[in-house]
Amino acid sequence: MDTWKFYDITHRDHVVCNPTSIAKLDEVIGLLDLPPDPRVLDIGSGKGEPLLRLAERFGGAGGVGFRGVAVDPSPFFMRELREAAARRVPAARLELPEMPGADYPAASASFDLGVCLGASWAFGGYLGTLRALAAAVRPGGQVLVGEPFWRREPEPAYLEWSGMGRDDFGTHQENVEAGEREGLVPFLALVSSGDDWDRYETLQWRAAARYAAAHPEDPDVPELLDRVRRARHEYLAWGRGTLGWALYLFGRT
Repeated sequence: MDTWKFYDITHRDHVVCNPTSIAKLDEVIGLLDLPPDPRVLDIGSGKGEPLLRLAERFGGAGGVGFRGVAVDPSPFFMRELREAAARRVPAARLELPEMPGADYPAASASFDLGVCLGASWAFGGYLGTLRALAAAVRPGGQVLVGEPFWRREPEPAYLEWSGMGRDDFGTHQENVEAGEREGLVPFLALVSSGDDWDRYETLQWRAAARYAAAHPEDPDVPELLDRVRRARHEYLAWGRGTLGWALYLFGRT
């Protein structure tokens, strides 16, 4: 099954395609120190809700004055983002390339804010993402990353089932300190709640079941339901109590 088709189906009911809440996202946006007419880079933007909310808050009417780049390899998500941008912030100056995030040629120190929420795989992991975004933002700019962390040591059975490695993620403390080691100043660290995780995971169950009922002729349905079933078992058996997620905001000195 095409990877981007799978995520398009399972995330159809998501406004933000991450295990966080709109309230937390808005809280972070409200605390950002951005100059007039800011320039924002969003890697792995998904449907682009964070970028659209930034344009609505920091741009004028229709997003006028706001400049942003949203990069994502999913043709489904990028189509949604382009349609939403035309409705909500038609005056914003947006660049919306459909491509892997690491392939976007971000000019050094050219953005006021660099964002990557739940897509650190684009740069080979969390540390690579911090480095890439820090290089893209100007001195005095900010970096916002959404990243998992281990709430407790993962059981071997969890790692075997999921295919993850213990070193794939750090602890919450290690995620904050990783930014400090890169010369960034920690500003905020907002941890997702159990409700945030449950909403993110279980909306996928619902979306997959509804799609399967409406499209019984689709040959991808058996694989779709099997992947969701396996993810549901992984989440309920281990992930819900073991894996956390947080929004990390840093300043670049």
